[in-house]
Amino acid sequence: MPKIVDHQARRLLIAEAVHRIIDAKGLDSVSLREVAAAAGMSMGAVQHYFATKEEMLRVALEQLNARIAVRVAAAGQDDPLRLLRAAILEVLPLDETRRFEARVGLAFLARSVVSDELGAMMRAGLPLVLDFYAGRLRAAQAAGQLAAGLDPDQEARALFALAQGLGQPTLIGLYSPQDVIALVDRHLARLANPSITSG
Repeated sequence: MPKIVDHQARRLLIAEAVHRIIDAKGLDSVSLREVAAAAGMSMGAVQHYFATKEEMLRVALEQLNARIAVRVAAAGQDDPLRLLRAAILEVLPLDETRRFEARVGLAFLARSVVSDELGAMMRAGLPLVLDFYAGRLRAAQAAGQLAAGLDPDQEARALFALAQGLGQPTLIGLYSPQDVIALVDRHLARLANPSITSG
């Protein structure tokens, strides 16, 4: 009986190997030979799934983002502000899993400055994050958790900037995870309706 190959699982395996190489040696060390060795596959098998290094990097970046999105979705919060909080904290390096993802993500960010394809991916992805934040803020306004006069789009950009500004200092040990959580919570509390926060 012929062996059934799960092609999506193979692509995921390769993407995860790319992540490990980037974390250990840097993005420039990603090569067909290195990825094949890290994934426990032949170079021919890797080439079967990815024709170019750029394609392999693109899928690896997509998979990195998907890992975070799955955890945010798993938060399953009915409360829009709690879901927003979970989404912000999941992109910050507060434990080893998120520190690993942050290191890999920074390598991709640096490459996106000189790679048209990765740069385009970044530009396409960031508005989705902002829309998600703004959507949660609008839902919170509808639930009476935020003042009606707040501009959700502006506040979403501010929250994104806050998360980005906390990421690198936390990664190098300037801020503790506890400090970061407290800062995020303080900012979200300042957005909340005073009658909600005082209760």
